Amino acid sequence: MRVLVFLFLVLLVRPASAQNSTTPGATSAPSPTINNVSLEWAISGDDDLDGAVAVRYRSLGQVIWRNAQPLRRVPAGSNVGFSWANRHSGSVFGLAAGTTFEFELSLVDPDGGSETRIVTATTRAVPTLPTTGVIRAATPATLASVLNIAQAGDIVELAAGSYAGFTINRSGSANLPIVLRGLPGAVVNGEIGIFNRSDLWLTDLVVNGRIRFNGTNNMIITRCTVTAQTATSGDGIVNFLRAQNSFIADNTVVGTTQWLESSLGDSGNNLGEGILVTGPGHVITRNTVRGFRDNISLLEGTQAVEQYSIDITDNTLDLGADDAIEADFCFHNCRILRNRVTNAFVAFSSQPSLGGPTYFIRNSSYNVIHVPFKLYRSSVGDVILHNTIVKNGDGLNAYPGAPIRRALFRNNLFLGGAFANYAGVASGSGRVVDLQSLDTSDSSLNYNGYGTQLATFTGRIGAVSFNSLAQLRSLTSESASQQVDYAIFRSPVAFPAPGNPLIIYAPTSLDIRPDSNAADTALSMANINDGFVGAGPDLGAFESQSSEFVFNNGFE
Repeated sequence: MRVLVFLFLVLLVRPASAQNSTTPGATSAPSPTINNVSLEWAISGDDDLDGAVAVRYRSLGQVIWRNAQPLRRVPAGSNVGFSWANRHSGSVFGLAAGTTFEFELSLVDPDGGSETRIVTATTRAVPTLPTTGVIRAATPATLASVLNIAQAGDIVELAAGSYAGFTINRSGSANLPIVLRGLPGAVVNGEIGIFNRSDLWLTDLVVNGRIRFNGTNNMIITRCTVTAQTATSGDGIVNFLRAQNSFIADNTVVGTTQWLESSLGDSGNNLGEGILVTGPGHVITRNTVRGFRDNISLLEGTQAVEQYSIDITDNTLDLGADDAIEADFCFHNCRILRNRVTNAFVAFSSQPSLGGPTYFIRNSSYNVIHVPFKLYRSSVGDVILHNTIVKNGDGLNAYPGAPIRRALFRNNLFLGGAFANYAGVASGSGRVVDLQSLDTSDSSLNYNGYGTQLATFTGRIGAVSFNSLAQLRSLTSESASQQVDYAIFRSPVAFPAPGNPLIIYAPTSLDIRPDSNAADTALSMANINDGFVGAGPDLGAFESQSSEFVFNNGFE
């Protein structure tokens, strides 16, 4: 009897053993966008984090599978008032629009719990104008009455004239939006307000003010010219309440913020969000945005609601006085792809990523002042692949004062040079990389190219410092890194003027030469650089023998 009591007491006080095996939970593909699909596999267990999920995909009816990147392992965690569950998560990129795909997810855990599942998801179609509705003519005097009778599928055309700001109180229906189209000479002076509606399309409008679509689902905004005004908060196209599945494409959005030292940073004299959204499934693509505090942004803190499966792609961004792209408070699978940035205090912000993955892939940026990637506030789960950065000071630097965790850097080019302080903030101290806050126990850097126009080659990654390429390769995870210089580029690329990055530089080509050591030296990554030309993929945002960003998976 005493033995039984003793054993019972031992069981009570002994800590629970780790569950290293995986218990698979639900799989899902939340909020597919036009060209990308998010994949989530909830789990419990796998406390030793050695489970992995391989991904293959094919369009429905095809025989041949294609490989994608494995899902990222996302341990449960919490930060800044948000929490996330234990799971595997990731994206498949570059899919054909309006197509159903099968995704084969193969979970392998050496401790047990392995399983294979098929997940099916359909990408959204590219929006097309309805052809069955009525075309309704409107003038400044009749617009309100015309909007009040508009039905799903109708096209309301604004004739030439000056229109005061107005509110749209109607909704369309699925695949039959109400369209508001501007004709030459039509100008809206003020705000177009749309609140808690759905299925509306604004196109070819000239707006001196802002477009605000709070809480409106399936919003489409295309080919508009929006010039922000201080009277409407200096914003361009914004949504401050949860909405889903907007399509914001081919617009020109111009802000009021000047490119001055006094404008720089989060406390600078800057104003306005160029394009801002919150909620899942948004696509922001091929826009030209210039002269804002943040050119493209997500919401922060308690205002951030379900910010996942968001695509920010192929935009041209200039004069971002704080961040060119602020992907803060991304829940998972925000995809910042193929954007071109010129003149930014910070090129890309992830402050923080909430477990991840938050993807930054094939972006290029010239004349960055402070840091290229602001991975602050204990950011977790950033994936940084095939970017090209040319900046003042250190080519890759961050000073979060808190650990950067579970980050992955591959195939990037980081070039810097002379350094200084601007608006009281450092651009670096002459290193090619300075990531002293990186948690190297769960983050990984390799196959990146580093360069500077200074005579030295020094840096630090986590607690490790180096002063040569040989030491970078031998002392850190960067065993396959490259030392590059400004001669790698196909066309001459000048270092942003030492001590004076506040020159407004024109967009600069950052294509590399095929005979440089940045060519053919990147790591091959399925569904990321399948379409490379030559002996292997190239470092940076561009393939040296192609003028296009590469996301070639055979479906486009």
